[in-house]
Amino acid sequence: MPVGRVRSPLTERGTAPLQGDEGSPETELHFDARVADAMRDLRPGTDVILLTWLDRTDRDVLVVHPRGDTSRPATGVFSTRSPDRPNPIGLHTVHILAVDGLVLRVANLEALDGTPILDVKPILSTETALR
Repeated sequence: MPVGRVRSPLTERGTAPLQGDEGSPETELHFDARVADAMRDLRPGTDVILLTWLDRTDRDVLVVHPRGDTSRPATGVFSTRSPDRPNPIGLHTVHILAVDGLVLRVANLEALDGTPILDVKPILSTETALR
């Protein structure tokens, strides 16, 4: 069940960067009021892992040419970052720029406008993970 939606100027897959650090615009994440308490400790300046449901992908694709480059060998999607895959869960490391109530403004997200947000998770250092 989505907890929010991406609000982005990116509306077409063909014009979106392949990765978030390849020229993606600043983007807003709009969360449902029911998860407001879950957001209370998110802070600007931190990086988090964002999980999305890539709802406009082809779930029947099992093999791709990485980055759409046909000079590269066909590769099973589990060895690529292709959005086309049996369960199209997007995994994004994003940088929080601002927090305003139920809206996060983030950098480094290549997801399209309207993409469902599944979860947000902290990035743990080795030291933090051992606690």
